Formats: sequence, C-alpha cells, structure tokens
Amino acid sequence: MSAAGRPPKGNRLLQALPKGQLDLLAPHLVLAPLHLRDTFERPNRPIEEVCFPVTGIVSVVAEHPKGRRIEIGLVGCEGVTGSAVILGSDSTPHATYIQVAGEGYRLPVAKLRELLAKSPAFQGLLLKYVQTFMVQTAHTAIASARATLTERLARWLLMAHDRTSGNVLSLTHEFLSLMLAVRRPGVTEALQSLEDAGLIQCARGQIIVLDRKAIEKRAGPYYGVPEAEYRRLMG
Repeated sequence: MSAAGRPPKGNRLLQALPKGQLDLLAPHLVLAPLHLRDTFERPNRPIEEVCFPVTGIVSVVAEHPKGRRIEIGLVGCEGVTGSAVILGSDSTPHATYIQVAGEGYRLPVAKLRELLAKSPAFQGLLLKYVQTFMVQTAHTAIASARATLTERLARWLLMAHDRTSGNVLSLTHEFLSLMLAVRRPGVTEALQSLEDAGLIQCARGQIIVLDRKAIEKRAGPYYGVPEAEYRRLMG
C-alpha cells in the first residue's frame, strides 16, 4: 500500500520532519507488513532498502566469526534501519531483521540517498537519530559487561515496551536468549524472578508488563541514558 497522497503516521522520526520535508519523502514510502525474520541488512552485502517501523521491532545483530550471534540494538517506531547508509556507506558487518512482526514504511536506498542530497534538514535529522542509536549500542555493551542477568532482562523489556503499543510484548524465549546472549534456561530463570515479584506475566510467546516502574528499578542505571539522548536530540 503506497503512502502517496497521505502523511505517514506512527513513526516518530517521520513525524519529526517539517511538513515541507515530509512532503518530499511521503510519495516514496510504501507501508507494508513486516514479517518475522524479514531481513533488511545482511553482513557485508549492499543494503538495498531501509525501513521506518510503525509497529514491530527490528534487531541489529552482530555475528561472531564462529557463528555466535548477539543483539546490539533495537529499532522500532522511534527510528529507521540503515545507519550505515545514512553515514555514507553501502554495507555493514551486522545483520538487521524483524524480531517482532508489525508494519513499517519501506524506502529504497537509492531514493534515500537522493533525498538526503536534496534536503540538509532530512539528513540532519537522520544523523541525530544515528547518534542516539550509537549511544544505545554503547550502553548495550556496558550492560553486557557489568549488569546482572535480571538487570539486563529488565532493560530489554523496557526497550521493547518503549517500541510497543500497550503492555503485551510478543517476545519469544529465542528472542530474549539472543538479546541477552545467554542460553534459554537462563532466560527462563530471569523471567521467573520478575514474574514471581509481580512485575510481569508470562504466556506462550508473550510477556505482559504489569509494573513498569518496578521494572525500571530492577534495570537500575542500565536503562535511561539512550532514551534521554533521544529526547534531547529528537524532542
């Protein structure tokens, strides 16, 4: 379904554009379903398309040469995939694919480059977003190195909640295992501790957030800095 003739809704980055800039971009955006495992970036291969998610969650995943994978960042309704393209490159060593299904606006990279060249305001906005994403990946590294498993799980639940409408998170144990770089039994144990405390409720393929404030306390200092940077730069 083409977005031509009507303003894009649901993606905060697009909504932050001045109307004149949005008018240039809107005719080229295509609103489409985002299916589980849809891929936007493959390691060291040309990026052909970017996505401005409306619902759903995109994972940016680093892959170890021996095959181990770990998620280093999330993109949802606050942002866009393709940071490498925005910075002037055409590929990345990371993989980027859908971890929570939804829908989003797709845009060919060739058209993105054309619009970036035409509009310094659009380019400036996307560069600010890339800075917030870089802060997110840096704090993911901090959390992975210093936080307990429960603190890391609480942080990721909050990040997913930030990118989801409502309190029901469609997160599988496989997804959480990738996010936290631990085996499934560790994920189950950490989830159980939060559920026993009344912070969440677990169902098959779903986690229901019951007490966000308490989850924020469990995450401690490992949640909040990237989110504050986003508010500072993006409003």
